[in-house]
Amino acid sequence: MDRPIRVLVAKPGLDGHDRGAKVIARALRDAGMEVIYTGLRQTPEQIVNAAIQEDVDCVAVSILSGAHSTLLPRVNNLLKSENAEDILLVCGGVIPDDDIPFLKENGVAEVFTPGTPTTVTIEYIKENIKRK
Repeated sequence: MDRPIRVLVAKPGLDGHDRGAKVIARALRDAGMEVIYTGLRQTPEQIVNAAIQEDVDCVAVSILSGAHSTLLPRVNNLLKSENAEDILLVCGGVIPDDDIPFLKENGVAEVFTPGTPTTVTIEYIKENIKRK
């Protein structure tokens, strides 16, 4: 690895709560990763465009709005359409256990629910990114 892992932390949709995204962004940064935070209310298109422009290894989506079953598959499909499916897609937030299999079937590599230690997220990203 000749450069730090680059992670885009994104907040899609109308969700205006970003404390968790900021906590994970700081934890990733403190673990030596480069972090790009998109800010609030991003569209899937904006997230994917930023991921490609920033040449990230991972997109970490924080979502609390309940729109995860719509927005996350859209992010995954856009990554595929841009030939960027090598970018690891993970998410965190208030996501019902019953929805996790659907998200994983639709391109989300891992789902981190409330209470997951940041170290678990960090290790998952380190172990699962595909370096170019």
